[in-house]
Amino acid sequence: MTETQSTHTETTAYDVVVIGAGPVGENVADRTRAAGLSTAVVESELVGGECSYWACMPSKALLRPVLARADARRLPGLSASVQGPLDTAAVLARRDSFTSGWKDDGQVRWLEGTGADLYRGLGRLSGPRTVTVTGPDGRESVLTARHAVAVCTGSRALLPDLPGLDEVRPWTSREATSAPSAPGRLVVVGGGVVATEMACAWQALGSQVTVLVRGDGLLGRMEPFAGELVAEALTEAGADVRTGTSVKAVSRENGAVVVLTGSGDRIEADEILFATGRAPRTDDIGLETIGLEPGSWLDVDDSLRVTGHDWLYAVGDVNHRALLTHQGKYQARIAGAAIVTRAAGEPVRTEKWGAHTATADHAAVPQVVFTDPEAASVGLTLAEAEQAGHRVRAVDVDLSVAGASLYGDGYRGRARMVVDLEDEIVRGVTLVGPGVGELIHAATVAVAGRVPVGRLWHAVPSYPTISEVWLRLLEAYRDA
Repeated sequence: MTETQSTHTETTAYDVVVIGAGPVGENVADRTRAAGLSTAVVESELVGGECSYWACMPSKALLRPVLARADARRLPGLSASVQGPLDTAAVLARRDSFTSGWKDDGQVRWLEGTGADLYRGLGRLSGPRTVTVTGPDGRESVLTARHAVAVCTGSRALLPDLPGLDEVRPWTSREATSAPSAPGRLVVVGGGVVATEMACAWQALGSQVTVLVRGDGLLGRMEPFAGELVAEALTEAGADVRTGTSVKAVSRENGAVVVLTGSGDRIEADEILFATGRAPRTDDIGLETIGLEPGSWLDVDDSLRVTGHDWLYAVGDVNHRALLTHQGKYQARIAGAAIVTRAAGEPVRTEKWGAHTATADHAAVPQVVFTDPEAASVGLTLAEAEQAGHRVRAVDVDLSVAGASLYGDGYRGRARMVVDLEDEIVRGVTLVGPGVGELIHAATVAVAGRVPVGRLWHAVPSYPTISEVWLRLLEAYRDA
């Protein structure tokens, strides 16, 4: 039902209002609309969100030719044909096609096809169950929610407080994935996923890359060997990887970026990418109107409902549980189901692995880093499992199975399986090597399914595939 207030601000009531139309918000809306709940979706930028235009899709479009060439170079009969440089212009053009030229017409059609109503503009909470949307023309619409408001606004790059940073015009993940050309020299600050993937991509696309890592290695949230193998490969590709290196100041001099490190080194580059963390996009969504702190991460229960607010959900990056698109979409399915169930007046299932419980956020988060070599993991690392109080054993094997040898000459890779000695289930798996990103889902099924090690003996991998690493891991566990 629509009303018109005396101020000519239009007020419309919905069952559900979703703030943010990225993959997470789209999935919440899809679930609630499929159940027959009227749903409004508010978006201030492009429908499809960060993943579609400035993260997952463009970054992997940049990296796919890099990895394909690396694989081809490992194969006699093909390697001689791929020794030259990549066609950078063609790679960037393909990247642009995956972002639809940074236009969201297709995503809008999909969203509208669900039956949800799209409101373009800045959506801000203006009280319980109420969202005020300020459109591009300045006009306001007030949306009220009978059952739920879902905050799905994602995260943004976090820049450090450094002297001279503003004048440098630094790259964040957005500029790194959308740049129209390869800079001659690129400094990458950080050692996580964005830093390693973009270092791999731009080094292969013609940039001279220097990676500055404050810690003692790359990919610090994975098993240590993952970062070691990726750093080794980046160095072999021509990148300069410096660990234990902090940035003290940056400036622009005659168009060039000048970086001063904590050890007194001076580095010049054409561009600098800071990949040093993320912050929630909650600073201007009206949290103060409901007693929450603007700019804060939103604390939620396992149904993604915000603590102390039975009508408010925070889904995806904003709750800081697992800052990954696929986990956000998983959370959206859980939250959508919980919203629908509560709207029907039915009890939600709060047990672990239940229909309304995002248990995987704690126990079975998969991730692939699309570098050469790829690094993939799911569940707990050895250190995390021990810190959580589990009695575990880690088994390590080289990826030296027949399938790896056939994949490419000189194949190098490693695998670790972390086994809970009490329940004899797999708590975590890490794989590093070319092509391992396509193997991690089998590990995810084992971890999420709490499959006993004894039963995994009967899950026979096809010969000759890299998946035979499972046999080597199980043998190593049995013989330890």
